[in-house]
Amino acid sequence: MNNKTRTPLFHVARRAALPWYKSWAIRGGAVLLALLVCGLITTLVTGEDPIAVYAAMWAGSFGTSRRIWVLLQNIAMLLCVSLAVTPAFRMRCWNLGGEGQALIGCLASAACMILLSGKLSNGLVILCMIVTSILAGAVWAGIPAFFKAKYNTNETLFTLMMNYVATQLVAYFCVVWENPKGSGQIGIINPNSQIGWFPVIAGQKYLLNILVVAVVCVAMHIYLNYSKHGYEIAVVGESERTARYVGIKVERVIVRTMLLSGALCGLAGLLLVGSTNHTLTPTLVEGRGFTAVMVAWLAKFNPVWMILTSLLLVFLSRGAGEIATNFGLNSSFGDILTGVILFFIIGSEFFINYQIKLTKGAGKEK
Repeated sequence: MNNKTRTPLFHVARRAALPWYKSWAIRGGAVLLALLVCGLITTLVTGEDPIAVYAAMWAGSFGTSRRIWVLLQNIAMLLCVSLAVTPAFRMRCWNLGGEGQALIGCLASAACMILLSGKLSNGLVILCMIVTSILAGAVWAGIPAFFKAKYNTNETLFTLMMNYVATQLVAYFCVVWENPKGSGQIGIINPNSQIGWFPVIAGQKYLLNILVVAVVCVAMHIYLNYSKHGYEIAVVGESERTARYVGIKVERVIVRTMLLSGALCGLAGLLLVGSTNHTLTPTLVEGRGFTAVMVAWLAKFNPVWMILTSLLLVFLSRGAGEIATNFGLNSSFGDILTGVILFFIIGSEFFINYQIKLTKGAGKEK
């Protein structure tokens, strides 16, 4: 019986940390390759000119000043939720509840607008909205954080299930507060008095959200990289045993960090209701809590790079919709192109972290 084995021709080795410009060059190359593949798919499946398809994607985001403002608004909201989950992710505490935490913030804001209208001044209603939304998001994240710290429960499943509870709570109150009766929808809240509506800055509806999220982005960068809390988060993420050895109270860090994540998600909900939509629906967050996981991961939990990853994902999403509208294609085709591009981007992370090497003495029998 022959037990000889051959040495493999190639092997995978972990790569030393690359300079930032090399890693982003690899990602850029992956995007270009993805565009070529998407162009080939477009030509073979639809017969459309791929250049025209890409032009439609560009026009969907940058075609008019209004589209640019909508793009920036969507980037800001996605970035806000991404920044919210980042501290927990850096700690290796996988908070997948951003969707529900933001939705609970939406619910708290809408409740203040509906229940306090006519009872308090507009300024006091807005103040109540700010406090309750941030607090509601923090509490929604604090529940799984407590059980994680106290009983070491699985925070991934816990936070994920909390999303569905939040969705059903919002659906229930949409029926309780429905307007008109029997519609099952709330509609625009306080359209005449505009109680609870945030002010419009410089005549731009979305500018306030963009400015708030920009401040949050800078603050989060400073918090994670230059504060004692940020240092403790990094140490706990590397090793809980090491953190305990140096005197860090791991349970306290877990709860504190999750409370911060939930509070920022609640802030996102506040901005969606008070500044942008002025209504409440179970789908108001539009899946940003789940997309934020990809944004944070692709950016390596770096708040600055999250701006670029948020831009990319929002651009692809809006471009997919524009393709379906302009060319009369099924909306799924745009999503196919988006999926192909994301596949290449995610795959590029392998070549950033690993390299394929030729094995010495490959092919020889042992």
